[in-house]
Amino acid sequence: MATPKKTLLRPLKGVRILSLALNLPGPAALMRCRAMGATCVKLEPPAGDPMGHYNKPAYAQLHEGVKVLSADLKTVAGQKLLHRELAKSDVLLTSFRPSALVKLGLGWRALHKSYPTLSQVAIVGAPGARAEEPGHDLTYLADHGLVSGLALPPTLYADMGGSLMASEAVLQAALLQGERYAGTGDPHPRGVFIEVALADAAGYLALPRHWGLTQPTGSVGGAHAGYKVYPCKDGRVAVAALEPHFAAALCAAAGLVDSDVRAMLSPATHAAIAAFLLTQTRRQLDRLALAKDIPLHTLA
Repeated sequence: MATPKKTLLRPLKGVRILSLALNLPGPAALMRCRAMGATCVKLEPPAGDPMGHYNKPAYAQLHEGVKVLSADLKTVAGQKLLHRELAKSDVLLTSFRPSALVKLGLGWRALHKSYPTLSQVAIVGAPGARAEEPGHDLTYLADHGLVSGLALPPTLYADMGGSLMASEAVLQAALLQGERYAGTGDPHPRGVFIEVALADAAGYLALPRHWGLTQPTGSVGGAHAGYKVYPCKDGRVAVAALEPHFAAALCAAAGLVDSDVRAMLSPATHAAIAAFLLTQTRRQLDRLALAKDIPLHTLA
């Protein structure tokens, strides 16, 4: 049987994006848009993007294939370069507070009047009236119950989730322009404004917790013996044997007969599986996973 050909989707081919967004969410969104075929240009201040100073490898990956220009937007020369690029762009990507955009002459009303075909995707911290409030990934996650104890989250969930929402907004803007004027013969579709809030991204990621799924009493929060991280003989093992046939395979390996939902929520089952896994090395568990079709991943 022939292997299916991998299709490279480029839904943003022909779309030109101008970005003024610094740090992580904006550049990450631009990276996604570039992968979807967009032509991407970015204007940075003379000092550059802070990411380029504190993490050069990350900056390099985020900006691969992006044309980066330098401009001080508070000067006449910088404004001239900005407007030259705006005139050639389909979407403007920003991550300033609304008041800062107005000071730069980039409030949506003024922007839309000067460039009616241009769309804007504005990344902000919090939505609506709260867009002027200071905040960061950590505060948005904390606000939605995604910070446990004193440990920092393992990644920047709100920033990266927000970048996906921003790239989704660029796709939406391109789609709206195409649909709104399809068949009308109008060669100049009107642009749209879409606000993307990092706090909303955190809220979206927090929904499973809000529903109780990842609370300690939830099936994927630790209550189910088949969905936990356990210690093993020489490390740890992340076990995800949630479905009945996976749970049955795990219980059989541990010498247990019962594997129904009631049994998997039982402290005795938790203890028995924990005791079994503690006798196994990572190599033994990797072999067991392959032999018995058990979803698990060993960790140092």
